[in-house]
Amino acid sequence: MPLTADLARFIATLRPADLPAGALPFVRRAFTDTFGTLVAGRDSEEARMLRGVLQPAPGESRLLVDRGSARAPEAAWINATAAHALDYDDAAQRGHISVVVVPALLAEAEALGASGERMATAYAAGYETWAELMRREPDHHHNRSWHPTGVLGPVAAAAACASLRGLTPDQTTHALGIAASQSAGLIANFGTMTKPYHAGRASHAGLMAARLAQQGFTAGADVLEHPKGLMRGISPQGRVDLASPVQAGRDWKLPVAGVNVKKYPTCFATHRALDGMLELLQQHAPQPQEVLRVEVTISRRNRSTLRFAQPQTALEAKFSMQFAMAAALVARRCGLPELRDDFVLRTDVQALMRRVEVLPEDREDETRPGEAPQDIVRLHTLDGRVLTRAVDYVRGGPELPLAPGELAAKFEGCLAAGGLRAAPRPLYDALMTIDTLPGTAALYALAAA
Repeated sequence: MPLTADLARFIATLRPADLPAGALPFVRRAFTDTFGTLVAGRDSEEARMLRGVLQPAPGESRLLVDRGSARAPEAAWINATAAHALDYDDAAQRGHISVVVVPALLAEAEALGASGERMATAYAAGYETWAELMRREPDHHHNRSWHPTGVLGPVAAAAACASLRGLTPDQTTHALGIAASQSAGLIANFGTMTKPYHAGRASHAGLMAARLAQQGFTAGADVLEHPKGLMRGISPQGRVDLASPVQAGRDWKLPVAGVNVKKYPTCFATHRALDGMLELLQQHAPQPQEVLRVEVTISRRNRSTLRFAQPQTALEAKFSMQFAMAAALVARRCGLPELRDDFVLRTDVQALMRRVEVLPEDREDETRPGEAPQDIVRLHTLDGRVLTRAVDYVRGGPELPLAPGELAAKFEGCLAAGGLRAAPRPLYDALMTIDTLPGTAALYALAAA
């Protein structure tokens, strides 16, 4: 089956009128949340170091919202790294689609003078491309060391930028092929600066792939489905489906699976348990000194992803269930103020982490690969009580979306964390109607206000 060519045809022929009505709310949330996390992470060491090494010349695209400019490829590279630096950006399709696609589209849309409608359509092209490739893999890329954001991100960004630039089906086929040769990202780098670099590099790679393809740069026409191509190369057990017809544009995933907007700046694998722990604390109010131990049951895949039992830095703490539970117990929350080295190293936090045990659940939810049917928190107190909470759906996901006020509050907090002095509400409202804007200039005018 010509997977690469058929997928390219979907991307190249997608028009705004083709998007299902249910897709647009998720597109708007993706742009809004990613813009916010970009601002929040723009002073991160990762963004600062990358910018210092690249030393980009001024160009056509905004850099870190209001801190100069760069050529679009470098802007996407730095901005996406900043947006993923805090691990506060949304999650979808077993990875982080928006943090790769949105910075690439913002950079290219500014360079092209493209409208918000075109940006929204291009985002849908990138999302559905990622989802099409992900649905074909029955196993978990994490189990083969691959970080989906780094591996599928370049292809999704190439699809989005090809759509935005109006590439032909043949050109889009080459763009996908160019991007596929730049797929990379290892789970072993979670908890280090390299994890957000995966997102930045993927955003840059996809944007460059589309630009090169438009100039006539070539790649294999069957790079995705070839026996020596991407999908077989990254398949954990070689069981990838390369035979079924392309569903993108026919069976839409965006209106159903959507995006999971994060409530907490930690790995998404901690979020259901955090929801459960905070509910227990609100209902029963046990104090940290009353806690004998905490047991958290999560899927075996998520347990292996959360690789730090006793983290010593904020970067490591993002990938630690032990830290997530300890932070909730001590601070009654797990937010940006807790994701600091000094908080992680507090004596009481370190002591509580040693009382947290993470247990694997081998059963998986058939509709959510890699996830247990429930995440379960059991809090044992010194007086013999066992407080239990089982959580089916995460707050912020399609089943339990954040209320508009919660999303706006997160956005405002991100702008404050990044030191952006603009009034948050007009900027928030503009992003939540991204598909109606004439272009990026309206956004950046509000960001500078």
